Amino acid sequence: MPDEKPPGRTRDIFANADLGLPTSRINRPKAAAFPAARAAQQPAPPASGSSYTSVKASLHERLLNEFDERELFSAGEAVVAETVRAFVERVLTQEEVTLNRGERERLSEDLIEETLGVGPLAPLMADPAVSDILVNGPDRVYIERFGRLEPSEVRFRDADHLVRIIQRIAARVGRRIDESSPMVDARLPDGSRVNATLPPATIDGPTLSIRRFGRRRLRWEDLQRLAMLSPDMAAFLTFVVRARRNIIISGGTGSGKSTFLGALAEAIPPTDRIITIEDAAELVLDQPHVIRMETRPTNVEGSGRITARDLLVNSLRMRPDRIIVGEVRGAEALDMLQAMNTGHEGGMTTVHANTPRDALARLETMVLMAGLDLPSRAIREQMVSAIHFLVSVRRYDDGVRRVQSISEVTGLEGPTPQTQELFRFEQRGRKGRSIVGEFVAMGIVPRLVDEMREQDIEIPVALFRKPRSAANA
Repeated sequence: MPDEKPPGRTRDIFANADLGLPTSRINRPKAAAFPAARAAQQPAPPASGSSYTSVKASLHERLLNEFDERELFSAGEAVVAETVRAFVERVLTQEEVTLNRGERERLSEDLIEETLGVGPLAPLMADPAVSDILVNGPDRVYIERFGRLEPSEVRFRDADHLVRIIQRIAARVGRRIDESSPMVDARLPDGSRVNATLPPATIDGPTLSIRRFGRRRLRWEDLQRLAMLSPDMAAFLTFVVRARRNIIISGGTGSGKSTFLGALAEAIPPTDRIITIEDAAELVLDQPHVIRMETRPTNVEGSGRITARDLLVNSLRMRPDRIIVGEVRGAEALDMLQAMNTGHEGGMTTVHANTPRDALARLETMVLMAGLDLPSRAIREQMVSAIHFLVSVRRYDDGVRRVQSISEVTGLEGPTPQTQELFRFEQRGRKGRSIVGEFVAMGIVPRLVDEMREQDIEIPVALFRKPRSAANA
């Protein structure tokens, strides 16, 4: 009926508008982007912050459709940035967009960040205090700041928006994520570690987890300033590294193992040839002679996988002075122990375990994953021969990461590996939310002191002197 038709002005606006939306999306239940698209085409009052957001959302939707049509998602960053700028210039020239001059100038860079970077997460990535970003859904974003998990006000427009950001992150590092391959583990250019999942791997929708490592790595003096260990412990571990002893760093998830490993590696002489092996290359070392190796998962055809064990075996043919394995979590544990026992001294690695004894037990389990029918005693003999010191780190409930103990592996007594604790953190109480305690030596002088003395290197015995208060306790 004539009276049911929209007014002529409105009809003309919609007839002339190029919304650029695929017909497959017209009947979607959630059409949050369409009001924004209509707002971008209709005359409006002078632009405000909210109208800028809606215009940007509409243009971003159209831009992504253009990327789909031209298959530009796998293009290089320079091509993507140039395409975005050309798109914005074309839209601003041909269409009446209700933005002021400042917003027009800012639009290109914002859309480049949305398309090329991490989208709405960019402010969180720019905050050095944020150590973890956990996206459980488009409207559920959590962050860890100063050791505490808290909700964030950041939101994605919908699940499709989150999926596009995930796919763009994966494409930047040469990975692919979709329904046939719904999980990806990757590394951002700044070194942050990314894990993403899509349905059906996560039944409630897409998720994204980003573990950040700061704009610069923490150094030895930074860890002491943050009370992760005492100066005596730092001095002793520096002697251990320079003496080419093998070290295992153990701890739970988020306890600071990788950070501690990178700081500990500072003590390696600059003349040594170092090879690092990691799932996602995070270690940044100062030494000039460093070869970085990284594992690779299978591609979509199910081939091309490179395991840590493959890299470890290959590294033995590269004339390394030091081999640093970011984390042992499988059969590569056997090859690592054999390397440490056959002249490749001064190795370092991390392992997920809560205590030094748990670390040894887990290493034994991982050696068995190599598929060789080795007796337990043979494995334990290799372990106590290869591993000299165990460093256990822990994130306490006040959010502070501390070295909870340093132990020396002394040998086997029957079937049981023996260790002796040299240093530990002793908790004395609490002051508000913070834990009060101190790092103490246990009064035990390690065998390393006598061995270094034979090489005319003196390690001060005072480092291991037990405090009088601890001795009387």
